[in-house]
Amino acid sequence: MEFLIVSVLNGVVHGLLLFMVSAGLTLIFGMMGVLNFAHAWFYMLGAYVGFTLTRTVGFWAGLIAAPLIVGGCGVLVERYMLRRVHKYGHTHELLLTFGLAFIIEELIKLCYGDFPVNYAMPAYMKFAAFTLYETNYPFYRLFMGIVALAMFAALYVLLTRTRVGIVVRAATLKPVMVEALGHNLPVVFMGVFAGGAALAGLAGAVAGAFFPTGPNMAVDFGTLVFVVVVVGGLGSLEGALVASLMIGLFISFSVGLNWSLSDLLALVGLGGWAREVGGLLTLQLSTVAASMPFLLMLLVLLIRPAGLFGDRQ
Repeated sequence: MEFLIVSVLNGVVHGLLLFMVSAGLTLIFGMMGVLNFAHAWFYMLGAYVGFTLTRTVGFWAGLIAAPLIVGGCGVLVERYMLRRVHKYGHTHELLLTFGLAFIIEELIKLCYGDFPVNYAMPAYMKFAAFTLYETNYPFYRLFMGIVALAMFAALYVLLTRTRVGIVVRAATLKPVMVEALGHNLPVVFMGVFAGGAALAGLAGAVAGAFFPTGPNMAVDFGTLVFVVVVVGGLGSLEGALVASLMIGLFISFSVGLNWSLSDLLALVGLGGWAREVGGLLTLQLSTVAASMPFLLMLLVLLIRPAGLFGDRQ
């Protein structure tokens, strides 16, 4: 029971963190049709900005300012880079963001070095939220989940209950009509791209104080973000949330399980044969935990190529 409860908690929190990053990418693709390859690098940029500001103005000020600064970088990227190549199609946009990712990574290494930095949560947040079966559950892990839930609630209200949200959703479906009604479509696009970058920056600033903040964090996290977007359905915010939680739970449970196919075959009396054959049959699930999200993506694409909540063409 302890393993079940702790794994569910860890999986949900990890899934919510994935959603904080993938939500911005989903919004950008859903509205602009831009598959921003550099999105995870905005996540890394947010972590490093948060680390720098924490050392000068404090943790909370850094947590607030980091997404604003990363969002400002998103404004510059959309205004002076993406807008110039938009007319040439998706290939040019993908190549541009691909190159931008490497530029951000090299600038980070140039300024901070090749090794992880000492970005840590404040001392007063280093305590156990509760004790469960002699396991002290860190408060900061719950704090990350609370921030993610607050972000989701704010985003939902913004998109469904405000005039800005109406314009954004209308621009996703009928951009020509929105422009004909007098709205400045390029500014709307710029705002969405900046907002998506800011969400990634917020996730980086929050998670960087708990997980290692280093120049490789974008590569490690970036692949999972694209898996979330593909599984949930390109452009679907609801799909991104469901897929994030599914992947978080998949990883959490697979890391803690030492099962193998031979253990399952033992239930039907074939355990001895499986152990003699060896190979993949005796490979424990925990050793391939990192591959589980990609297995989920493969299964979803085979059954529903558009993703769980994607529109089938």
